[in-house]
Amino acid sequence: MNAEQDRYKNEQERVGIIGCGWLGKALVTALVQEKYQVVATTQHTENLSVIHELGAQAELLSLPMNQVNNSVPTVFRCQTLIICIPPGIRKGKKDYPDHIAAIIKQAESCHVGKVILISSTAVYEGIDGDITESAKLNNNIEKVKLLSQAEQHVLDFSNQGVVIRAAGLVGPKRHPAIFFKNNRVLTSPKAYVNLVHQADMVGQILLMIKNDSIQGVFNAVSETHVTKKYFYTVAAKAFNVAPPRFDTQTEVAESRRKVLSDKIRNTLGYQYQYDDLIAWLINTEQDKKLNDG
Repeated sequence: MNAEQDRYKNEQERVGIIGCGWLGKALVTALVQEKYQVVATTQHTENLSVIHELGAQAELLSLPMNQVNNSVPTVFRCQTLIICIPPGIRKGKKDYPDHIAAIIKQAESCHVGKVILISSTAVYEGIDGDITESAKLNNNIEKVKLLSQAEQHVLDFSNQGVVIRAAGLVGPKRHPAIFFKNNRVLTSPKAYVNLVHQADMVGQILLMIKNDSIQGVFNAVSETHVTKKYFYTVAAKAFNVAPPRFDTQTEVAESRRKVLSDKIRNTLGYQYQYDDLIAWLINTEQDKKLNDG
């Protein structure tokens, strides 16, 4: 095998992760265990050593991207690219679609084979009832418009583009009880929870990486669709903390949105490890210190 063949083989087995935060680090660990070469980026110098210790090549990458001397970040020299950056919409930022567009442009230039965007079920804001991937989005809501614009850049990618709309993430160091610490009042007590465990997100991403034909939009969410009041009351009891307080004034206008994940289950044959998050709350053995993730 010559040098060019070696380089091609290495890139075929290499996965890039842009935005190696709480979910990204768990994904790095799983990919390394499966013998993938991993390149993961961060915007913070102090995270480089953490990523390296997980077994990945660590690289600084700031958004918007500013190339120095026309050099291309190593993360774009991968067959598969996972985009796992927070939109920042809650902080008033509106440049998320622009960041995704720039990433896709670079991925096109570098002939990346597959791009997977970790999006959010927040894109369904303003819709009630049972929600599938074919739901018509309410683009009159700015958050929805920004998320859907970012998703469309990935779906327009010339090679394999996949969007995973992740429900609210829970898991190690992100126990639901932290959502109402510091006397936070929770709204819409009768609304359904739409959540997914970190382990199931990682499992589904791994299957997406291995599948050479799958593309399009997929919801990632557990089958646990109980009310917020019930779920977070159980969470408080499991964590031995005071039960949450709810704003009952929001009951009239609350959403009864239930996001469904039949498509990803049927297409990939994925079986959730934590479909019953009530059982997970009760049986969890994780560190019971209310640290943020």
